[in-house]
Amino acid sequence: MSTAEQRISPEEYLAIERASQEKHEYFNGDMFAMTGASRKHNIISANLTQRILNAVEGKPCEAYTADMRVKVSPTGLYTYPDVVVACDDPQFEDEQLDTLLNPRVILEVLSPSTEAYDRGEKSEHYRRIDSLQEYFLVAQDRIHIEHFRREPEGGWRFQETEEPGSVIRLESVQCELRVSDIYARVKFDEPAGEDSSEPTAG
Repeated sequence: MSTAEQRISPEEYLAIERASQEKHEYFNGDMFAMTGASRKHNIISANLTQRILNAVEGKPCEAYTADMRVKVSPTGLYTYPDVVVACDDPQFEDEQLDTLLNPRVILEVLSPSTEAYDRGEKSEHYRRIDSLQEYFLVAQDRIHIEHFRREPEGGWRFQETEEPGSVIRLESVQCELRVSDIYARVKFDEPAGEDSSEPTAG
């Protein structure tokens, strides 16, 4: 991470980032190293990517993993959503085609170290993206999905589910995801003093 005396420009950030083996967010002149993801986080991200890729097949949409950088143009944040979908005419910052400008759907798998940021400041950044129509927060320690959908008048509608048998509908890309598929192969820790006969989702 850079210091206040050593703030760097977005152009410098991109040059450093493209040569780095690690991923960093960038905002207001500072770079922030991104921490590694847990096994559960990786499984859920992979499940989401696989299901969304299948769901948008044959449609004018592309789904990207966490290696696709997204720029929030109104605020200047550069970040790496866990899964992002762009449709019709994906737009990129330059000819490298590695910094998406117009995501339609963003899905973030929550981690203990970043959950407050994902729910708060980062969510505020995302809602400033004109092209963004839907934003999902997916818990990794339990079945819990929060869905934010942009309304025609500009506000955001909120829904959530904790039911493995329910279906999440991505209206903006006309596809559906079963919650049990999102959590397939994920094992949850049993609460202390309780004997659960259903430790997995899916």
